[in-house]
Amino acid sequence: MDSEYDAIVLGTGLKECILSGMLSVSGKKVLHIDRNKYYGGESASLTPIKDLFQHFNSEDPGEKFGRGKDWNVDLIPKFLMANGQLVKLLIHTGVTRYVEFKSIEGSYVYKGGKISKVPVDQKEALASDLMGMFEKRRFRNFLIYVQDIREDDIKTWKDFDPTKQNAQALYDKFGLDKNTQDFTGHALALHRDDEYLAEPAIVTIRRIKLYSDSLARYGKSPYLYPMYGLCELPQGFARLSAIYGGTYMLDKQVDEIVYDGNGKVVGVRSGEELAKCKQVFCDPTYVNEKVRIKGKVVRCICILDHPIPNTKDALSTQIIIPQKQVGRRSDIYVSVVSSTHQVAAKGFFIAMVSTTVESDNPENEIKPGLDLLGPIAQKFVSVSDYYEPTDKGLESQVFISESYDATTHFETTCLDVLDIFKRATGEEFDFSKIKHEIGDEEQ
Repeated sequence: MDSEYDAIVLGTGLKECILSGMLSVSGKKVLHIDRNKYYGGESASLTPIKDLFQHFNSEDPGEKFGRGKDWNVDLIPKFLMANGQLVKLLIHTGVTRYVEFKSIEGSYVYKGGKISKVPVDQKEALASDLMGMFEKRRFRNFLIYVQDIREDDIKTWKDFDPTKQNAQALYDKFGLDKNTQDFTGHALALHRDDEYLAEPAIVTIRRIKLYSDSLARYGKSPYLYPMYGLCELPQGFARLSAIYGGTYMLDKQVDEIVYDGNGKVVGVRSGEELAKCKQVFCDPTYVNEKVRIKGKVVRCICILDHPIPNTKDALSTQIIIPQKQVGRRSDIYVSVVSSTHQVAAKGFFIAMVSTTVESDNPENEIKPGLDLLGPIAQKFVSVSDYYEPTDKGLESQVFISESYDATTHFETTCLDVLDIFKRATGEEFDFSKIKHEIGDEEQ
């Protein structure tokens, strides 16, 4: 460890592993350390199933849920948009050589006490039970407009400027009612709250296009999930970093981040060893003095022996409960995976219900999601702080990721990673360069 590096990365959560891979591929000499014996940090996958019970201080289930080694349970499960930033990053860096993916079978939205498939094209809009006859036609016209619009062709904007007029004005242009606005903004555009209504409409248009383009790649839903759980992703990026000379140390205590007299980082100390560096990248748990609590997230991992009712027996699915449907300020998210992704014993399902905490009774806040699951064989509830950095890292050269939010998709995660990379290097991540280098290596 006593050496000098361009960057030291602390923690092996997904964000930190992505950054480690990006930095290594960009030619940086990287040392990657984790105080834990396993990859993943806060977003680890637990296997066998007894480790999940032990994590929550519950009694070993024995053979109640099948073979223990058949389970890989993510503490913070998230799906990948098939055409999203993270998938592009995986493809361009070559991490797809190490990780296999399978599509999620269904995407649903909650309205009026029941769930319905999210409509994403003209045909589904006309067949959806989310809207009445006249509203369906208005929504169909809205979708046609969104799909036809081109940012570089003003003629396609018609009589509406999406860069200056907001999302609410776009909905009003097509006369969409509040319920339609609700599932469009939260289940299609994947906004977390209604603040987006005041933002330029182009933001929502881009998000709907991303959803539609992602759906077009595989057909069943816009989402992908790694076989054997999310633990495969940080390990894939770790392998990538190692190929480019990165050094990894698990089960290595970090005692101190060392700064010079001007508050700029100069190294990391572990016991008597000091590794010198120019920059440090880490999760919030390594720098308590440089983060603040932005809020809390409640999550409930549920083990089921049946698919979710009213999802056509889908073996995997996502359900979004828009905030207004249950009188909240934040959406509730439900994700379900099963043995089809090699994360549960055959015949069992893993459901996660999560949301941003708004009261003194977090578990009660996720009740609308839990009620959709049917009988629950076992559940584990956790409430965690959501940290955000108070230091952008421009002076200290310590770059800190945010905690994982309540969403069940990775778009916010990838945006955080790309923002950190830009702040640290002063430039956008060069996707084309990485693809070229990986291609040369494979030749």
